Amino acid sequence: MATGRTHRPATRSRGIPEATVARLPLYLRALTALSERSVPTVSSEELATAAGVNSAKLRKDFSYLGSYGTRGVGYDVEYLVYQISRELGLTQDWPVAIVGIGNLGAALANYGGFASRGFRVAALIDADPAMAGTPVAGIAVQHTDDLDRIISDNGVSIGVITTPPGAAQQVCDRLVAAGVTSILNFAPTVLSVPEGVDVRKVDLSIELQILAFHEQRKAGEDASADGEDPEAPPMRATPANRKGPDGDMPAVMPA
Repeated sequence: MATGRTHRPATRSRGIPEATVARLPLYLRALTALSERSVPTVSSEELATAAGVNSAKLRKDFSYLGSYGTRGVGYDVEYLVYQISRELGLTQDWPVAIVGIGNLGAALANYGGFASRGFRVAALIDADPAMAGTPVAGIAVQHTDDLDRIISDNGVSIGVITTPPGAAQQVCDRLVAAGVTSILNFAPTVLSVPEGVDVRKVDLSIELQILAFHEQRKAGEDASADGEDPEAPPMRATPANRKGPDGDMPAVMPA
């Protein structure tokens, strides 16, 4: 089977926009679910709804793949699964190394969905000498001292960083020096990489903060509907018997 070290997806050379590339996995996930239910064809409207996009955007995205569907019939599900998988490079074997085998790294190593999507966890690497040789998901953890050899021996081109933020850049530099050209970063820090190296960042705290913003906005809308002023500053309560330099302070002071 071909490996990720010698084959690269052709999306950039074919001029597919990055925004379209980012949506292809959404379409593939929806199509895979349809395939598992033995659904032979799907309309653009149905697939767009399942993928969470509008149908016009979906049809535009598929035009970059040279797939336009059949009027009155829709898209062939199995063909689209193959077409998108090929475009994303998922018809190949992509060896992946995970660096940082704490709770998150171990959870990713144990995730069973990688293999069915074209990825193989080939190596687990950690800086803790006590972890060396410890099996996680059936793979023995190896020490970071051997990182260069591990990357070379396993033909790894995709590295996953799940280290503490202070160690992430050093790990990134070593991965790049060893020949890794794509990095998925779970560490809450921004990585600096040279031209030709792709980095995707997964920051759970940022996603939660965005959700908190939306929750706050919804709460403000509810307060406005109840006649309250959502822009009014909060009032801080103080004990009624609290003393100030001029005697008793009121129970509630303005912010």
